[in-house]
Amino acid sequence: MIREALVLACTSDIAGKVRGKAFSEQDLDKRLQRGIGWTPTNVQITCFDAIADSPFGALGDLVLIPDPATLVTAEFEDEKPAERFVFGDILQTSGEAWQCCTRSILKAALARFEAKTGLQLLGAFEHEFHLKGVSAPHGRAYTAAGFRDQREMGETLTALLRRAGLEPDTFMKEYGVDQYEVTVSPSQGVTIADQAAILRELVYITAEHLDQRASFTPLRDPAGVGNGVHIHMSFRDAEGNAATYDPNGTHGLNRVAGQFIAGVLKYLDRILAITAPSVVSYTRLTPHRWSAAYNNLGFRDREASVRICPTSDVSDIAKRDQFNFEFRAADSAASPYLALAAIVHAGTQGIDEGLDCPAATEEDLSLLSTEELTSRGYLRLPQTLEAALENFGSDPIVTEWFPDDFVDVYLRHKKGEIAFLEGKTEAEICAAYEETY
Repeated sequence: MIREALVLACTSDIAGKVRGKAFSEQDLDKRLQRGIGWTPTNVQITCFDAIADSPFGALGDLVLIPDPATLVTAEFEDEKPAERFVFGDILQTSGEAWQCCTRSILKAALARFEAKTGLQLLGAFEHEFHLKGVSAPHGRAYTAAGFRDQREMGETLTALLRRAGLEPDTFMKEYGVDQYEVTVSPSQGVTIADQAAILRELVYITAEHLDQRASFTPLRDPAGVGNGVHIHMSFRDAEGNAATYDPNGTHGLNRVAGQFIAGVLKYLDRILAITAPSVVSYTRLTPHRWSAAYNNLGFRDREASVRICPTSDVSDIAKRDQFNFEFRAADSAASPYLALAAIVHAGTQGIDEGLDCPAATEEDLSLLSTEELTSRGYLRLPQTLEAALENFGSDPIVTEWFPDDFVDVYLRHKKGEIAFLEGKTEAEICAAYEETY
């Protein structure tokens, strides 16, 4: 059958969905210069394909400019065609960044952090997902048998990730039914989110190629195990040296890292609507689900919102280069660009305010009373998306981090998502998110 190869120019939008428009591969050089047309109201397409209330209506035109550094060709070396896609920035036709371009928002957050500290952010997203309709036997959690069930997928995905310029780290059978985890080595700056977006697409593509379907939904079953995203971060100086670890610092954190984490935790209840932006995110973010429910720092605690990760004395990598912390109050309903932007802004705000590094908890905070939590500076995170959105939209410091009109657009978008789910049971809501993510 006759074919001409197409490349999909992509954006990761407010809904955390990858949307785009394809063009002939023969025109790639031209499109890298002139881009491809885009429509402002596209940003109000929710994850359920309903159009939320839009300030743009039918008006306006934008340009999506591909970044060649993100160009991916997923070639399976069989009879099926390769998948080609590239991420980029949405610009106004004048060439300025559009206020709702998630990639541009992250670039601005990183520029603020770098101007304040002289440091670069190093990081990686750790993803969990599950395969729909596989129905593997029980007793597979973390097992060799569970790995063998999806060895073909794991090995194919690993090859695609490496060819796409990512450095594969691990692939494992997770705890949940038909649930897996995939990690990659850290990268720097906006590439951290680029690689997260690329990885998600390659998981979808690999599963489809093997006649399966993957889902990154935050929660597939109200009583089940959710899929989280853990965002690992550390800093590097201008020479590329590790700049997070201080053996004499609190919890091994240097001053800047401690202030950054303090800012993230101070503003966490106001950025949660960005990092955990689905209705079912808030069922997952509850105590004893190995997720996050309080604004606490934990020392190797997998229920803390920010966790100081372990280092190994037997590793061939120096401790200062291993040392990192992870943000755990996130999931894949969020655009990786927006989630990372919110975290970086909150962390930089902590540096601006000169906050002290917080104490690390080593206990079950759900056993403490509200009064005890308050006296120690902890709070229960918002328990609904509606509450999280109210916190986000009402804080003048947080809203100032984002471009003009973005917060209004975001709130309208999420209210449209919530409206779509009205009248549905919790199980039906979980099923809807499982299908769309």
